Amino acid sequence: MSHSDFLRSLTPEARAALTARPRRAGLVHLAAHGGAILLAGGLIAAGVPGWPLLLPVQGVLIVFLFTLEHECTHKTPFASDRLCEVMGTLAGALILNPFQWFRYFHLAHHRFTNQPGDPELASPKPETRGDWLWHVSGIPLWIGSLRLLGRLAMGAERPSYLPERARPRAEREARILLALYAVALLSLLWTPVILWVWLLPIVIGQPFLRLYLLAEHGDCPQVADMFDNTRTTFTNRLVRFLAWNMPYHVEHHVYPAVPFDQLPALHALMRDHLRVTAPGYAAFSRAYLARRR
Repeated sequence: MSHSDFLRSLTPEARAALTARPRRAGLVHLAAHGGAILLAGGLIAAGVPGWPLLLPVQGVLIVFLFTLEHECTHKTPFASDRLCEVMGTLAGALILNPFQWFRYFHLAHHRFTNQPGDPELASPKPETRGDWLWHVSGIPLWIGSLRLLGRLAMGAERPSYLPERARPRAEREARILLALYAVALLSLLWTPVILWVWLLPIVIGQPFLRLYLLAEHGDCPQVADMFDNTRTTFTNRLVRFLAWNMPYHVEHHVYPAVPFDQLPALHALMRDHLRVTAPGYAAFSRAYLARRR
């Protein structure tokens, strides 16, 4: 069965139940995720005993806001379009990933998943162990993000997937973000709080996000069927919480209109048809590296 066949097999009632946008689940999840960030950041800022041990925790909590930003491009995590816009913008700002640009980048990724036209293929997956270490370090990501923000701010970023009507918004957002980042850096002249609660943590946390994202399509066939070109990774509740259920990634790509809270239900309907899976992120990483000996 192809992913298209699976979609056609769903009844109208099943589609309606799966795609209903959550009125409460998204707010509860946001409160838990955001509350954890505020708690960890507050403990770091207060200098509680052992606070350096909280830096990687804070970093992972913040960088995994990427998955919230990602969901907001689909307008699925909250019943309010406005809240999706606000939270997508805020999440993107915290991880240097401008939301107005990312919306169209990500929609193009869905339209051409692992096929010519997919903008993710512009940055090839690591082919050697050295490439893998460089990729996982997060350094290429930070360099690319700063360059992207600069190009957008100067009006020089004109990819085919970013429509002309959206460019002014994306460029304005980039200029605002660069100004805010400049203020944040200037604040270090008076207090190091921003360094400890945000800047250093996201640098430490980024490798965890790199490893997570590599599993979504890494080493998947470059074919049109979503059951082949995308991977679902079986993991624990904590990772699913941090990633807003996006480890159910085949499920998400087959039916992007399904909100995060309904992906387990979609998985229950789809699991017998999954063809590319991994029994965890450590297992995926070991297998990925083993293929590069």
